[in-house]
Amino acid sequence: YMSEFISPGLQAMNIIRYIGDQVIESGEPVRQVSSEDIYSEVGSPSGRFAAQIITELFHSGLLSYSDSSTVMSGRTSFLFVNLTLAGWRQYEEEKRGEFSAAYGFLAMQFNDNELDTFVEDILKPTIMEGTGFDLIDMRDVPEAGVIDNIIRQRIRDSRFVIVDLTHDNNGAYWEAGYAEGLGKPVVYICEKIKFESEGTHFDTNHCTTVPWTLDEPQEFTNVMVATLRHSLDLDL
Repeated sequence: YMSEFISPGLQAMNIIRYIGDQVIESGEPVRQVSSEDIYSEVGSPSGRFAAQIITELFHSGLLSYSDSSTVMSGRTSFLFVNLTLAGWRQYEEEKRGEFSAAYGFLAMQFNDNELDTFVEDILKPTIMEGTGFDLIDMRDVPEAGVIDNIIRQRIRDSRFVIVDLTHDNNGAYWEAGYAEGLGKPVVYICEKIKFESEGTHFDTNHCTTVPWTLDEPQEFTNVMVATLRHSLDLDL
């Protein structure tokens, strides 16, 4: 779950995921859910906002609970919370990667100065300007938890995935395979000199790969935007 303020739609999905995970673990409805206890975990700006989303999920037929109460501090507690059949369908769709939020996920090797500069100065602004989507990587929203599970969740909820193959990073290849398996649009990128001299692993050398360079970013920008917009059917 994300720890910064995110879109209400993704907050709602995080609440559905939170309730579903708890119910599956215990086999019983969640005895009590306090909005003040979970709001940061699901990405809401306050307990009051999280309570509003839970209430709307109830009225939308996705959540059920037996009772709710609000105290002076604004803390709202919901008793015996569960997902409805419609809620379980959304939960299962998210697990299969069929839910997509308004961001792309970037798989890459960290702590390379040239790549970090390219990502922050060229790649992320290019994606936002060309498609309207944010591009996030695992450094953008620090949070506690099992890193593998967090990566899976980020990829499942993403609209698309961009994978940098410059360093032949094993983690980036794994994340690409996971995204491909979910049917997410995946676009590969690689530093131009490395790509032209060594190429990439044979499993990806037949895939569309957009070379990049810090010295001449405009060619990359044009090709990247066109490739991604086509992959996301944004020009239709």
